[in-house]
Amino acid sequence: MTETWALIFALAAATFAIRLSGYMLGRRLPDHGPWARGLQALPGCLILSLVTYLLMQGGPQEWVAGAVALAVALATRSLPLTMAAGIAAICLIRAFL
Repeated sequence: MTETWALIFALAAATFAIRLSGYMLGRRLPDHGPWARGLQALPGCLILSLVTYLLMQGGPQEWVAGAVALAVALATRSLPLTMAAGIAAICLIRAFL
């Protein structure tokens, strides 16, 4: 039982250290300039790279769902609606085709 509690405390300390280091490093990030612009664009670039990879791995069903999501994104400029449309499209396509 002692090993279990030691593991729990060690994992709690590691979690706290990771969160604290993220906070401390986050305060040092630039607020303006080219690095700040690059860091602000990073989440979108990561999502785009993941979606592109999945579309390249998929077939026509995934491409149609991707096209639906793209159309919704261009029409609404809303990330939640785009994600919902893409998910609904692939679910409907897979269920009925």
